[in-house]
Amino acid sequence: MYGDAGSSSKARGRNPVDAVLEPWPSLPMSSARDLFPVTQTTVDAVYDVIFAPWLKEIGLTDFKIETGRASARLPEADHLKFRNGGVCGQALMAAIDTVAVLAVATGDKEIKGTAYQHTQFLRSARGDDMIVTAEVLRAGKSTAYVDTRITFAGSGALVAHAVLEFAF
Repeated sequence: MYGDAGSSSKARGRNPVDAVLEPWPSLPMSSARDLFPVTQTTVDAVYDVIFAPWLKEIGLTDFKIETGRASARLPEADHLKFRNGGVCGQALMAAIDTVAVLAVATGDKEIKGTAYQHTQFLRSARGDDMIVTAEVLRAGKSTAYVDTRITFAGSGALVAHAVLEFAF
């Protein structure tokens, strides 16, 4: 890849998709539907079933669920950091989207996907674990709007703020 003609996954005899799909848990559709709407009891199973394996590598833990709200802890892990020590924005945005999905999934509508995400980074994400909190502001016929914040676990200082729209 990237200019090395002999190093593609296909040339080495591996399908790159297999590595992504193999660890993905499989449930019959009727069992997966039984997990919704998301509750404190079902959140761990939902997280395991609906999110991609690579996403779980960001390490979200300590899920808390209420109707229209969700939160999780994002550890300040070395594999998420830039060389300067700050957690990268891609990891923060993935955490925001994931927790927002869980908040929307506490309702009675099936989510088709994230339609829009606008994120403001207010300070460097370094020096502490973070808490990602999402609250559904409005759930209409075809869309839901969610306000999501990332704060430092210790000080409560705001790290990032996002507004998301989800399609039903």
